Amino acid sequence: MATFTMRHDLDCDCDTFWKLFWELDFNEQLFKALEYPAWKLIDTKETDKEIIRTVKATPKMEAPGPVLKLLGSSFGYDEEGRFDKATKTHKFIITPNVLAGKLRNEGTVKCEPRGDGKSTRIVEIIAEAKVFGLGGMIESSFEKSFRTGWQKSADFINKWVKDHP
Repeated sequence: MATFTMRHDLDCDCDTFWKLFWELDFNEQLFKALEYPAWKLIDTKETDKEIIRTVKATPKMEAPGPVLKLLGSSFGYDEEGRFDKATKTHKFIITPNVLAGKLRNEGTVKCEPRGDGKSTRIVEIIAEAKVFGLGGMIESSFEKSFRTGWQKSADFINKWVKDHP
């Protein structure tokens, strides 16, 4: 099982980050920039205590040949995220459309102020693959993909806030 934490400096405050996090147009542009073949908002529900969002996505796959072969060309996932308004923490669970019960991807997203209208996004991820002989390779591929994608999203956010003052 791979567990890791990523920290990304953002050129906006936490309120702006969370506003963008929920903005449909922003997300559509973000996932287009991340070269996702498909990203679709399925549902959003809001209560006094939380916001629940479900999306369906097909990521751009970059992985070693055996991993790509195992996951197949139509690999995708559903993601359910729950944002706790009190703690300002977003927890998400990713359910892949292949190898159900053998792949586990989940995590949390938080934002901490840095001052001067800037912030740091903290993303904690668990990536687990219970696949004999390939589990470690799958976990390593997922970690690399997560690290690359989340860094690109931070770069996209910083460009977006610069271009949309």
